[in-house]
Amino acid sequence: MARTGFVAFLIGMASIVSVVTGQLRHMPAGGLPHDIFALGIASKIRIDRNSTAMASSDFGRIVEAAPEAILHPATPSDIAALIRFSASSPAPFPVSPRGQGHSVRGQSLAPGGVIVDMPALGRGHHSRINVSADYVDAGGEQLWIDVLRATLEQGLAPRVWTDYLRITVGGTLSNAGIGGQAFRHGPQIANVQELDVVTGTGDMVTCSREKSSDLFFAALGGLGQFGVITRARIMLEQAPKRVRWVRLAYSDVAMFTRDQELLISKRASKARFDYVEGQVQLNMTLAEGPKSTPFFSEADINRLAGLASQSSSAAIYIMEVAMYYNDTTASYVDKKLEKVLEQLSFVPGFVFTKDVRYVQFLDRVREEEEVLRSAGLWDVPHPWLNLFIPRSRILDFDTGVIKGLLGGTNPVGVILMYPMNTAKWDDRMTAMAPLAGEDMFYTVGLLRSAVVASDLEILEGENEAVLSFCDKEGIECKQYLPHHKSEDGWKEHFGTRWSRIAELKAKFDPHAILSPGQRIFPSPHLLSDT
Repeated sequence: MARTGFVAFLIGMASIVSVVTGQLRHMPAGGLPHDIFALGIASKIRIDRNSTAMASSDFGRIVEAAPEAILHPATPSDIAALIRFSASSPAPFPVSPRGQGHSVRGQSLAPGGVIVDMPALGRGHHSRINVSADYVDAGGEQLWIDVLRATLEQGLAPRVWTDYLRITVGGTLSNAGIGGQAFRHGPQIANVQELDVVTGTGDMVTCSREKSSDLFFAALGGLGQFGVITRARIMLEQAPKRVRWVRLAYSDVAMFTRDQELLISKRASKARFDYVEGQVQLNMTLAEGPKSTPFFSEADINRLAGLASQSSSAAIYIMEVAMYYNDTTASYVDKKLEKVLEQLSFVPGFVFTKDVRYVQFLDRVREEEEVLRSAGLWDVPHPWLNLFIPRSRILDFDTGVIKGLLGGTNPVGVILMYPMNTAKWDDRMTAMAPLAGEDMFYTVGLLRSAVVASDLEILEGENEAVLSFCDKEGIECKQYLPHHKSEDGWKEHFGTRWSRIAELKAKFDPHAILSPGQRIFPSPHLLSDT
């Protein structure tokens, strides 16, 4: 079906839903066909208010939309049965998989439809994490922390990690999955060999680069639009035992970005880091924010605040790097570290190091989560904005946004800024990187929290100002974990790939059943921001 015809069909479906549902199939008050409860999966469907209320919001706590029911599948075939039933209905209803509900703009919600409780797949008697010599088969519902534990038992581990591990395999692979190892290995989606996917027609498909490759590449980074990922085969490497974890302070953003780019480039010494990220610490945050963190002691924070007060910059930049090692390399890790640090231009004396177990390093955000939970600052609105910025414009972005729009603010949260290598991204996959034709681009994450009611409007306004600045200054950024309010916004996001995206949607989810919370394609059930 041509893209224009497909979109027109979806709009028409949205306009006639009330007529069709009333005439052709008896509907209960809730909106789902009664004969859904005649299916073999009926005993696994919950419609009580307590169940649906728990799936009516997400980590962002900005959007609310209640589903009509929750499916607790025992196997992927249960998911396929639900989707086939919806697809065959005169008025197909939305179906959205939910792992940990870690979306921030309602992307994992299913207003008026059915939420698939993905963790239910892992509650059976058989393990859905199977480790082989060079790969792990992991259920889409599995938490990355559990994948880590299982693979470490064999001395192995996946190559790329998100900063937070208590999210699901299917969730991160539906976006991209980025972190400090991505400069070397690409995002998590670039490290997948095979998928099991339930499409929007209810077909259960095993796909790879060689088999059903159009679905394979569509699903990876596909924002849940083409199928539900129920299994992924992920490449492994030998796991180190320990990590030398280092943070370096910069007062000059040009030095900061130059050193980051050096470390992820081919020019880097062979004795280079295994992980490279970066953060921005606004001066006001250092002066008025927390007096210590799980990494920085109170004395460290005081030193950084002193550096900020002496600097003419509105921010201090922290490069976070890590060097992995094990028993055979422990004797010369210090020499390797010294050799790399000699190449860098951080502020002399502002080197902060820790030596930790590998699993402790990868699961580092857990400690920060516990601190925030204890302070009542975890379950609050999270109006996050994640952007990919072309390398050539990162200094302009820093001047206009970090030092300009945000320079006098004191947000609760973190601002990330670090580069990745464009060549490590496969443009056959749905995930979008900047199209500026440059060898590197930056991820900038404004990961801020609204701890009081008035903060949300302020932070949302700042996010809009950031996007307006990029548009006005011609900075061709792309949103990561994207949120667009209109089809035009999505067309701009996907650019020349939009027609291909529409074709794939028409092929694999012709009724626009899957993940309507993304708002990419018209759906009979619309979300409302609250």
